Amino acid sequence: MTRRQIALDRARSFTDLLAARLMRMPAGPVPPAEPPPGALRIATYNIHKCVGTDGRFDPGRIAAVIRELDADVLALQEADRRFGRREGLLDLIGLERETGLRLVPLGMAAGGHGWHGNALLVRNGRMIEAHRLRLPGGEPRGAAMVDLQLPDGRLRVVNAHLGLLRRHRAQQVAALLERLAEVDEMPTLLLGDLNEWRPGPRSSLRALDRDFGPVDVTPATFPARLPILSLDRILCRPHGLLSGLVAHASPLARIASDHLPLTARLDLSGRAASAMAAAA
Repeated sequence: MTRRQIALDRARSFTDLLAARLMRMPAGPVPPAEPPPGALRIATYNIHKCVGTDGRFDPGRIAAVIRELDADVLALQEADRRFGRREGLLDLIGLERETGLRLVPLGMAAGGHGWHGNALLVRNGRMIEAHRLRLPGGEPRGAAMVDLQLPDGRLRVVNAHLGLLRRHRAQQVAALLERLAEVDEMPTLLLGDLNEWRPGPRSSLRALDRDFGPVDVTPATFPARLPILSLDRILCRPHGLLSGLVAHASPLARIASDHLPLTARLDLSGRAASAMAAAA
């Protein structure tokens, strides 16, 4: 591909992005949907190895944002050091004491939080089974697939951080769908930093539409100071279990990491059973 072709491709992507943003802009303030009683609060957050938009390494700021989220299920990306022993960067004991969130063990080396930096923390639940998935592509990428027993039922959570190149993301999406086709059915969350900003048919996430879509309808989370790109996603199958998808844009969240956290509400009560039956 020539430099001119690359420039044209980037220009088309940016034009598509602006058009999609303008089409989704409401005419006035839209009140958030009222979450169902007892709905779980779900969040995903790329913590950028605890380095903020001011260039400071400050795990305490990340912990403070996590406290703001008040999540029942929290997926983190870039939670470990990238090189060396790949140690985790957060005070897990302090987080559990202050939020009730516990790290789901993924069988990693002592001191690490997650698989390829993807960590999962849960309040009021226990792990049934966990799998570390290696994803294809030109750089080391992975996803953590965890089956949980929660007060209102079982939930499968796939926490992923996809690659920087479109073709690699498409390969990684295909690998995730193939793995999910091999396991039994249950309500499933696919969330994380999916690194896709293109809307419409050019998106590398298009294959997710049938089971998890629509993948384009999500708030912008990057860059944190002035978010214009929807790099992060919370997707669910069957449809109809998620509500209140919002980027958490507190003053602290705008500087603690280069991504904003993304939050949603998940109804695993009677609605889950009816939605699963309808999808069957």
